[in-house]
Amino acid sequence: MSNTSNFREALRQAQNHSLVGPNVIANALPFVGGGLVLTAVGTFGGLSVIRTSPALFMPTFFVAVVASLILFFVAQGVAEKGKNSVALPLLATYSLITGYTLAGLVFLALATEGVGLGGIGVAALGCGVAFIMGRQIGSNLSDEDGMALTRTVQLGILALVVVVGLQFLLAIFGVYAPNWLEIGISGIGVLLFTGAAVVDFYILPRTYRNDQYLSAALSMYLTYVNLFIFLLRLMIALFGSRD
Repeated sequence: MSNTSNFREALRQAQNHSLVGPNVIANALPFVGGGLVLTAVGTFGGLSVIRTSPALFMPTFFVAVVASLILFFVAQGVAEKGKNSVALPLLATYSLITGYTLAGLVFLALATEGVGLGGIGVAALGCGVAFIMGRQIGSNLSDEDGMALTRTVQLGILALVVVVGLQFLLAIFGVYAPNWLEIGISGIGVLLFTGAAVVDFYILPRTYRNDQYLSAALSMYLTYVNLFIFLLRLMIALFGSRD
């Protein structure tokens, strides 16, 4: 959920509405795909740890969360300076570690009747649909509509970060949200990150130069990872509530 800082920076830099990097998204897409593949590898590694050494997973999960946050801000700063050769291995490592942190959610999805491997595939497909829709809509937004949607999504994600952060802290102490609230939060998350997929195609060419493709790739990567997370959370909450 760290892409809230990306939105704030994007809004600040895009006030003149002119295209800074018309080809930045095309340049970024191979790295977005590569990052998602590495995330899948990291998730598979996390699932292996859960199945073979379950007591080891939670301590390493918390270490991975802290490491991913540090790597995000370091990699983002390096990428925005155009130091792509330095930023690339940092982003690759960040993608792997992010995948590890997703292993618990994926394991829960696999164990939930009605979700399973098929549900994970549906969530991945949903991200693909969001990409196609985002490209079609976001590339054709007017400046007025594009900036309005960007501000709306930004505010929504900021609020969502607060709520999810509170959820995470309460869960550490064994306090969990009722299922109806989980469904609501997850549904809102899906809507917001679907909106973010649209916003990316409007705001990124107005924020980053063509040679800042790794910064754009990081922003898009975060959009689809978070959309995947909230789609899975929503399906787990919906199907799990039937037990």
